[in-house]
Amino acid sequence: MNRPLLFLDVDGPLNPCAAQPERRPAGYTTIRVPRPGTPEGDTGFPSRRRPLRVWLAPEHGRILLRLGFELCWATTWMDDANRWIAPVLGLPELPFVDFGDALFQERSDGVHWKTGPLVGHADGRPFAWVDDEQGEPDRAYVAAHHRGSALLHHVSPRIGLREDDFRALAAFARSLGTP
Repeated sequence: MNRPLLFLDVDGPLNPCAAQPERRPAGYTTIRVPRPGTPEGDTGFPSRRRPLRVWLAPEHGRILLRLGFELCWATTWMDDANRWIAPVLGLPELPFVDFGDALFQERSDGVHWKTGPLVGHADGRPFAWVDDEQGEPDRAYVAAHHRGSALLHHVSPRIGLREDDFRALAAFARSLGTP
């Protein structure tokens, strides 16, 4: 049996971006990432030149690799997550969902713009999705459009992934018979 997919969002679950900005959480390291689309030598507004502050817990990579999932980026970072995030977490290069035209496209039914592309990418395979933005409309969409098992696991963007989150993910993987 193939391992289930684990769709990983970066900002919120891995980078607790809503935490108090002056307090880096214990166990996290800070990286600075150039803002997307900022050309070298840009002399525009200083706030646009300032790199993004990203907090990451290096131990999360080791934990994620042991959960029994096939990891896949499900983030607006897309392939840039392999350049900036994976090395800090000790993760190999991972596949990513290319959201294409769906990127940031609001839906009138309240379903998050990531949900349809993730269900399509899973193509019936069991999956878990950790994100800070999914809700009931997404659960209903997945139940109606995905023929495999799925866990939509909300993570607070103020605290990021914690031990209880990892336990819930591991329990879901075990429930599928994943070693």
